Amino acid sequence: MPQETSQSSHLPVRHSPCTAVVGLQWGDEGKGKVVDLIAPRFGAVVRFNGGANAGHSVVVGGVRFALHLIPSGILYPDKAAVIGNGVVVDPEALLRECDGLTTRGVSVAGLTISDRAHVVMPYHKVEDELREKLVAGDAGESIGTTKRGIGPCYADKAHRATAIRMGELLDPAALRVKLEMICRVKKALLGSAGADLDAGALTAWAGALAERLRPHVTDTTYALHDMLRAGKKLLFEGANAALLDVDHGTHPYVTSSSCTSLGIPAGTGVPAQYLGEVIGVVKAYTSRVGNGPMPTELLNDLGQTIRERGREFGTTTGRPRRVGWLDLVAVRYSAMISGATSIALTLLDVLSGLPELNVCIGYRRIGDANGAVSDRFTPDAEALRRVEPVYRTFPGFAQDVTGVRSRAELPAEARAYIEFIEEFVGVPVRLIGVGPDRVQTIVEDL
Repeated sequence: MPQETSQSSHLPVRHSPCTAVVGLQWGDEGKGKVVDLIAPRFGAVVRFNGGANAGHSVVVGGVRFALHLIPSGILYPDKAAVIGNGVVVDPEALLRECDGLTTRGVSVAGLTISDRAHVVMPYHKVEDELREKLVAGDAGESIGTTKRGIGPCYADKAHRATAIRMGELLDPAALRVKLEMICRVKKALLGSAGADLDAGALTAWAGALAERLRPHVTDTTYALHDMLRAGKKLLFEGANAALLDVDHGTHPYVTSSSCTSLGIPAGTGVPAQYLGEVIGVVKAYTSRVGNGPMPTELLNDLGQTIRERGREFGTTTGRPRRVGWLDLVAVRYSAMISGATSIALTLLDVLSGLPELNVCIGYRRIGDANGAVSDRFTPDAEALRRVEPVYRTFPGFAQDVTGVRSRAELPAEARAYIEFIEEFVGVPVRLIGVGPDRVQTIVEDL
């Protein structure tokens, strides 16, 4: 006689009910807007990587919301907002974000946090800043981190013994014992920078925060599978972007987590076969925050114009972003490793009025006498520094497109630009952003 199947056993996937939204450049592509736009189709919006170093902006009815740890779906009161185990959580930053949303009339009752998500502790930020200074030296180039403690927290996750998870914050006695050991280790490693580490003070700090967060902390892996069994669809929201991925980005100028759809199974406990759609978000030009190579960077007045039009200043740090022409070599690579099934092209309106538009279609090695051109992206910072972009030039478009609501209404030059992106990358563009607000979007078959 066949055995009965328990409720928690694996179920066959028939309809691939999950979708992911991931960035295909160096971040700040407008993922938050895309998530907010399509969230009504889903039962939950799930973050699977990164920490408070990420920043997603959403504009609803002219009101701008800046989100860092909380998934963008929180703006819908009937959606679960889930912070998965792959996220590193700064509890102070999270509570500030919760309080800010509550003050503006947004409920956070639907927020859940994995008990296995790792905690960014105060000493992680000290370590982050110290490491940046040591790496840079007197004249060197640092990684350009946000100094939010993200890298050191992920490092402790890998070190295991010195890591703290959200569930551990809820047991003060056990936490105090563990912090005694961690403080010994950190003092030895940090020297004078760690002199003030005190297990008692850290336990008290964590305890006050934990009591406020306790109602939200749970086993999100089981919760997500329960939703799937109930027939609900999940939307996964990536932080940072593919070219900052710790494995597949421009190493070492990367973040410390898996930013593409490849990070979803490990960061949530939901197997890859549940993922049926991957929307890759691409800005109509390129931007980057922090150090590292960027072949199409515009270090001139045109770059400054694009920066000002696009409000290219970090949501998290306020730092001015570096800007440049659209690099399709990089986008095609990111779409490949992310398994992108469609592209959401954002900030097309920023390019309005420019006389011509350049698009990078290849790289030429600087100083190469043969002039050989490669159409392959290399995820290595030093190799990427040694190339220059090969451009294809398109005529610009003068019309204001912020009121356009269909592709057919776009200027012919803008349509040609979009069609070339589709052809080169091999992925259809099905969403086009023509302004910051939720309604300023052209949606096709999403």
